[in-house]
Parts: sequence; C-alpha cells; structure tokens
Amino acid sequence: MRVTLKDIAEEAGVSIMTVSNVINGRHARVSADTVERVRRIVTERGYVPSASARSLAARTSRLIGLLVPAADEDSLAISPHNTAIFGQIERRLRRRGYHLLLRGISDTAEITEALRSWSLDGAVLLGFLDEEVDRLGPAVAGPIPLLTIDSYSTNPLTTGVRSDDFTGARLAAAHLLGLGHRRIVFAGPRFTDVGVVHERFLGFRRAFEDFDLSAEDSPVETVNTTHEEGVALGRRLLADHPTATAVFATADILAIGLIEGLADAGVPVPARVSVVGFDDIDISAYVTPKLTTVAQDLVGKATSAVDRLLDVAGGGQRPTAPLVLDVHLVERGSTAPPGGVG
Repeated sequence: MRVTLKDIAEEAGVSIMTVSNVINGRHARVSADTVERVRRIVTERGYVPSASARSLAARTSRLIGLLVPAADEDSLAISPHNTAIFGQIERRLRRRGYHLLLRGISDTAEITEALRSWSLDGAVLLGFLDEEVDRLGPAVAGPIPLLTIDSYSTNPLTTGVRSDDFTGARLAAAHLLGLGHRRIVFAGPRFTDVGVVHERFLGFRRAFEDFDLSAEDSPVETVNTTHEEGVALGRRLLADHPTATAVFATADILAIGLIEGLADAGVPVPARVSVVGFDDIDISAYVTPKLTTVAQDLVGKATSAVDRLLDVAGGGQRPTAPLVLDVHLVERGSTAPPGGVG
C-alpha cells in the first residue's frame, strides 16, 4: 500500500502541512527535532512523493515530449544518430528534474493531440522533414513551446539546434580531394532545396570549388539512410561507377553498410575505394576498417536543445535564430590515397 503524507503526519504527530514543508525543504517554521523525526519516518516507511500531485500543485507536468516520425503504426523512424540524441536528451532532462515521453507521429496532425493529451510542458521534434515543420501553425502547439533538432525550417515556433552540415561535408570532401581522389560518389537520401542533406551536398560541392575542380563528374547515389541500403550500394558501386575511388556517405550507418557491401564484392577499403561518413556514432570506431567521419557534438546538441526548450517553457524569450554547433573531421582507417582503377 502506498504511503501518504497523512500516514507520515499521524506517525510523527504533526500536521500534513508540516510534513509537506519538511519534504520540500521549507524548514523556517519547523523545529530541528521535528525535521529529524519526519525525515526518519519518511526513510523508514519508504515514502515516495506523488509526481502527479506535485505537477498539479505546481501547474506543470514536468513532462517533455520527444516526437519522432513513425513510418507506420508499428515502427518509429529512429536512426543510430537519433538514438544517441534520444539518450542524451533523457539524461539532460533527468538532471533538470523533468521526465521524457517518447511519441511516434505518423501524421503531423497528431502533434496537437500529443501535446495536449499529456499536458506536456514542451516538445522536441526530431527527424521530421523541413516541409512538415513548415506546415506547423500557432494552433498546433498553442502556448506549448516546440523545438526542432537538425532542421532548416524557418518556422518561428520551432527555432532549435543543428550541426554545421555544410562545413562538415566540405571537410569530408576536402579530405578526399587532398588525398588525390577526383571521382567521388555522394551517397545519401533524396533531398530538396532545403534541409540537412541539401546542406551537406552544397558543402561537398564547395570543396571541389576550393580545389579549382568541377564536381560534375562526381555522381550522386540516392539511397535511404540504412545499413541495408549501404550494403546494397557497396555491392554494386564499381559496377555502376567503375572509375570511382571514394564515397562520401551522409550518415555513418550508411557508410558502414557501404564498407560491408564493398567487402562482399571483393573491393578493399581503402586500397581501392575510400569511404567517409558523417556523425561519428560509437560503432564507427569499431568496424573494420575504422571509419573516417565528420564528428558532431551530439552531447552539446541534446543539452543545448533541452536548455533552450526549458528556458522558453519557464517564461523566457523564444530564440530568434537556431544554434549551429561546430563539427570536425576524425581521420581513421577507411581513407587513403587512390589506388589502381581497373
């Protein structure tokens, strides 16, 4: 049976209000002996404060939603990168006294329902297309603050946090070009004229300009950001692009699949084809060869997102511009000067 404030008060011989004051650190009008007695009983009886009661009294749920796209009713679209972000967001929220609610969204109309049904104090949107974020209007969230991660939408409701995708891809391509590669495949999901992948494509192309080279001979492979599609691309890469000597993949999980697919096809990495990824997820340092990649500050991204959101939820001003975090290249064993092409 759950121990209540009334149970503690009866055993201690004090009022419920006195017990509440002791538990919440308000000791100004409570004697030291009473404080010690109440604390001892609380510990002995294993009293745990009711989160719902605290939320009701404070008029806050202490709940933050993490809303992610659901491909269908049975699955969530959570990549390894987003899984890492999810873990860091939960950690930061826990340290600030909040709880995280993970909710899959198959239609943006469900965002309103999620925000209001659970009385969320705020929500983070992770993995949504920019055109979906653009469609969110004031009626969707009402007074509840929203924040996006990795979005280039200009929707003022959702000013958030992202990495410097342009610079990251520019560093990746410059690394390969500096090694002597010229026929470099750009591999990533379908993209429009705005968004993360588009920015990485622009940064990739800019590196060629920096070297006074044309990127016209560097093909684009449109593949979903999964290990399986990376494997499939690796197996057929040289059949489709026999003169290619390197690949820049827009995500580590895709690059790791590429390395496996190339191995299946008997193509050595990096002796014949070099591979660069983007994210620096943990597994990139454990595959063979270890993956050269663009490292994002995943901890900083999650921490900054939570802090920004809670600042607004607490009555602060909504930021007027996104926070853009630096990236850097991590050189490992998957890249080398181009070998023989044949």
